[in-house]
Parts: sequence; structure tokens; C-alpha cells
Amino acid sequence: MLPLYPDIKPYRQEYLPVGDGHELYLECSGDPQGLPVLFVHGGPGGGSSPKSRCFFDPNRYHIIVYDQRGAGRSRPHASIEHNTTTHLIEDIEAIRKHLAVDQWVLFGGSWGATLSLLYSQRYSERVSALILRGVFLCRQRDIDWFYRDGASRIYPDFWEDFQALVPEGEDVIEAYDRQLNGDNELARLSAAKAWCAWEARCATLRPNLTLFEDAVDAHHSLAMARIENHYFLNDGFIRPNQILEDAHRLAGIPGIIVHGRFDMVCTLENALLLHEQWQDGELHIIRDAGHSAHDAGNRDALLRATADIADLLRPSDQESY
Repeated sequence: MLPLYPDIKPYRQEYLPVGDGHELYLECSGDPQGLPVLFVHGGPGGGSSPKSRCFFDPNRYHIIVYDQRGAGRSRPHASIEHNTTTHLIEDIEAIRKHLAVDQWVLFGGSWGATLSLLYSQRYSERVSALILRGVFLCRQRDIDWFYRDGASRIYPDFWEDFQALVPEGEDVIEAYDRQLNGDNELARLSAAKAWCAWEARCATLRPNLTLFEDAVDAHHSLAMARIENHYFLNDGFIRPNQILEDAHRLAGIPGIIVHGRFDMVCTLENALLLHEQWQDGELHIIRDAGHSAHDAGNRDALLRATADIADLLRPSDQESY
């Protein structure tokens, strides 16, 4: 199994105003003349981390990492005002223009894959390749699988804990919406931690205490839970089956899809259906992995994918890992 690249320090860090009072945290690392790649984090609301840089060879890639509206270090924290999928797509384009990037690779997992696909369908001429992990098509059935009926039958004990804050007979997403946006600060934080604990417990093939503790951190969980709930309450702010219906717009964009066979957050069906519609994307089903990018099998496949895409797009820069 390949290890992550060493954590290097960014050579550039800034806040980029994108309107409506939002400022995005933005950083660049690696080789400024290298192959541009944008790390698109999950959630929505998940934010980036220093490990976000570590999937890319810093000698070959110009690594661009940012936090989406309300997430991570972006400001204002945990804001759901003026925060929709259209806003997030246009924010990516604003980053591209700000950094004067002509074309770039998009690297996204889970909701990051969703947003990468939607951006690519809108701005296909600006995308040189896609690397996607744990594909999430954001259809109603995909939301229902994880928040209503599906994963709850795989992890009934964890689901019982998640359901503990939901009054009998109420919908999970609607009940959490009320608590995450209520006036009681302690109730908001309790709901946020419970929301993120449910996802963290289901995301890895084997229990990962470090990832779980990161997920339920107060700062992280409040943004993740509020923003994620906001999006799923509104069907992702996209029309039904939008990604598959618009998959023809990805024609000519090469890519690699990495999906764990035992992904219980975003089922393998998502990746299979996308692959049927996007023939330029290779599908790698990882037999011993779940949803998380840090499951060993997924991590190894993603590192190989970034090397393969660099070889494809910049063959003269080929180096051994």
C-alpha cells in the first residue's frame, strides 16, 4: 500500500471574497508550474485538512486546496445563508480565474465528487481530468439510503444513537434541521456531534478513532452538520437525476473513479451508474474499502490515480513514486 506524500507547507494562503459576505480560505502548495489540481472536499461542509495536500506529488502538481462556503476556515463559519450548489460551482470558477489557471484536474470525494461533476458539466472546457472517490449522485434515493432507510439496517446500533434526538414520528432530516438552527447553543452542538458521529461511524471499513474524533470536533461538526442538513433538506439544490442526465457533458474528459465495495455512505450503485454514462472515466472498485479516503485500499488507489493522471497529462514529467 502506498503511503501519503509528506505534508508540505503552503507557499500561499489567503481569503478570497466571493460575495454575499462569504470569504473562502484558499491555499497553494507544491510546484507553481506543475499540473494544477483542485482538492474539492466533501460534506457539504466538511472542510479541508493538511492531509488534503498529501495525495499529490508536490514535484509534479500545483496543489490548490480551499474550504467551501461556511466550511473549515472559510468565513462566516457554518453559514447557510447564500449557500447553494450554484454558489459553490461559481466559487470554484472564481478560484480558477483568481489564480489564472487555464485548465485543472478536479479531485473530489463524496460530496466533493458531486460538486466536481457538476462543475465539470458546467465548465467542461476548464477541466483536464477528474479523480473521484465515493461517488454521490445526490438523488433522493441516495439521501434516503443514508438518512432514512438503508444504512440504518446495516448499522442499527449506530442508527439508534442517531435517532435518539428525533421525536417519534418525525423525519430525521427535518428534526435535525430544527435543532441545528435553534436558539439553544448546547442543543445545536449536541445535534451537530450526533449528526457527524453517525456518518463517521459508517464511513470506514474498520473503526478509526482518529477520524471519529476529528468528525465530532465542535468547530468541524457544527459546520458539517448545519450545511449538510441544509443541502439535503433541499435535495442538494439540483434537479432530480441531474448528474446522470447531464453526463454527456463530460465526454472527452478523462478520469478515474475510486469506489469502495463496502461503501455504506454512498453505495457502489452510484459509481456504476456514472461509469455507464461516462465512458472516459475508468472505474476502480476497491474490494477491501468503505467510504473514507483514508481506508487503506482507497488511499492506495487514489495515490496511484494521481500518478496516472499526471503521467497522462504531463508525460514528460514522469517520475517514479
